[in-house]
Amino acid sequence: MFVHPLGVHCDVGGDGPDGFLAGPDSSTSADQCFLDGLQRAVGCGATLMDTADSYGQGHSERLIGRFLREHPAGLLHLSSKVGRLRGSAPHPYAGRHIHHQFQQTLENLYVEELALYSLDSLDFGPGDRYLGSAIEQMRTLRQLGAIKAIGMRGPELSYGVSPAELTAYTERFLYLFRLIQPDVLWTPFNALTLGVLLEGENLLSFTARHGVGLVLAAPLAHGPVTDRGARSQRQEPGSTAAALTSLPSLPSGPQAVREDFGGTLRTLTQLALRAALQLAGHCIVVAGARNAGQARENFGSLSPSLTRAELSLIDDIYSWVRAGLEDPQAQRTRWSA
Repeated sequence: MFVHPLGVHCDVGGDGPDGFLAGPDSSTSADQCFLDGLQRAVGCGATLMDTADSYGQGHSERLIGRFLREHPAGLLHLSSKVGRLRGSAPHPYAGRHIHHQFQQTLENLYVEELALYSLDSLDFGPGDRYLGSAIEQMRTLRQLGAIKAIGMRGPELSYGVSPAELTAYTERFLYLFRLIQPDVLWTPFNALTLGVLLEGENLLSFTARHGVGLVLAAPLAHGPVTDRGARSQRQEPGSTAAALTSLPSLPSGPQAVREDFGGTLRTLTQLALRAALQLAGHCIVVAGARNAGQARENFGSLSPSLTRAELSLIDDIYSWVRAGLEDPQAQRTRWSA
């Protein structure tokens, strides 16, 4: 299965920071802008559309289904997720809820199979009560050919966690990873992501060694990576965006990139995406396309490739920002020296 390295993250009205519609009652103009963005992205070569049943209570899936009915030509691969919507079930993974949600997802998307179906939450109820059933249902879907790959949400931590919390989280994640045995990890990942070591390796090395693919979302950290932090739509407590707003020296990272590459805000966006696309051969990056302009900008990041020296420079600059998120006072002192 060939998939373009840059796909479309369709968080329309979703629970993530990129969600921008209100759900089923969202405006027709906003819907049309999103459909225009999808069309531009596909025209630029995108072959993967990434969504979830929780994005706008299924609104994202239904919009994609509408797009597929209006543009039936072309080979597109669809990725969706389950585990956030409980409905009338006692838990999102209880009983046959995964099966029910999957059937609704297929109907919404106007397709008969998915390239990737991911467990979007690592909460499997008290004492992991629903873990065994969730694994069994996902494997059955794969065996029947209804999905090509089983996905699992990857490690994701906010800045400020204690060493004990980090250890507990890592052990919990590895425990679930070994039981679920996913084909793919779906995770937010960008220049400001808090690194987590798994079996002594970073995420890229760990997944490569296990033969697991990666879908990397939020490559622009919903704005801050490209100096858009002030316009981030959602800054929930504990999020990277929220932490960035309290860091006086935040603009210095993007500003340093701007000065070294002589770019504009648009160039910063393209640099951040290009750096993410060059991380590893087993990664796919998904970025927003809420309108034709954003799709055009994001897909302008595909070439030319950055040199090893340029990638190193970008990472070094953002390492200063990451250090500030871990210890704002030390960052303030260091950058003012």
